[in-house]
Amino acid sequence: MFQQIYRWIQNITVYLIVTAAVMHAVPGKDYGKYIRFFSGLILILLLATPLLNLTGMKERFETLYKSNEYELEKQEIEKVEELYTDSALSDYLQTEENIEEGDGQDGNSRIEVGEIEIGQ
Repeated sequence: MFQQIYRWIQNITVYLIVTAAVMHAVPGKDYGKYIRFFSGLILILLLATPLLNLTGMKERFETLYKSNEYELEKQEIEKVEELYTDSALSDYLQTEENIEEGDGQDGNSRIEVGEIEIGQ
């Protein structure tokens, strides 16, 4: 029990140190408010972690995130597949496969190279 509390406090401490270092490393004040906002959101999640573990909400959030991530990857794969089928690349690859399989007229595909001259 004490190890979990110690690890929780250690995670918060490391996070605050890293956030302070990032805030000092960012040039100008323009991005500071955005960094503070997002770091505050993450800090709230870090502080709520023990409560989420006790109520069982952590597992629910993980399954929700994983299902959402799966859907995004599925959509990305479908987009790439659509681009592949729409492009002429699929036709080119099919003709290359036919040549490799030996779709020549006599069953033996042959490539002829003309004479090559090197020099003058």
